Amino acid sequence: MPTLSSPLASRLPALPEGLNVPPAAAPSRAPLVTIRVARPGDIAALCEMIAALAAHHGDAAPLDADTLERDLFGPVPWITALVAEAGGALIGYAILVPLYRAQLGVRGMDLHHLFVRDAHRGTGIGRHLVAKAREEARRAGCAYLSVSAATGNVKAHRFYEQQDFTAGPVTGMRYVQALR
Repeated sequence: MPTLSSPLASRLPALPEGLNVPPAAAPSRAPLVTIRVARPGDIAALCEMIAALAAHHGDAAPLDADTLERDLFGPVPWITALVAEAGGALIGYAILVPLYRAQLGVRGMDLHHLFVRDAHRGTGIGRHLVAKAREEARRAGCAYLSVSAATGNVKAHRFYEQQDFTAGPVTGMRYVQALR
């Protein structure tokens, strides 16, 4: 498989399937990072990272492995998960959820979650996960990729702007009705 140095990889618009990208030099890091679509064996590590992201935002994560497995690999897969793997361990993930603008007949994809473990932040893993998310959205016939971040999360705002996302106003109210 091809490998790219981080400076070259940061100039590429998207990464091919299974692309291997070496992380920034550090003696404690694995020499190679692979960005790929999640597999059933990734469920436990994904659940743990989802809980870590929820905790980071002061939320709980009651998600269980069976539910995540159903939503990723069940009869009607609902989401796509991309993972960053180094040395046999998952160090980050992105979750993609389909969107649709009916009046325009346009498909989109929401980058619902983006997470990189603390020890690997700032090494380009988030950028590579976003690039792989773009590729997956294009492959699904999407015309756009969207993402949101909490109003006060300025660090995330800057990151997404550096990844060529454009901020837009949030208008209206979103209403929810429980179906259970």
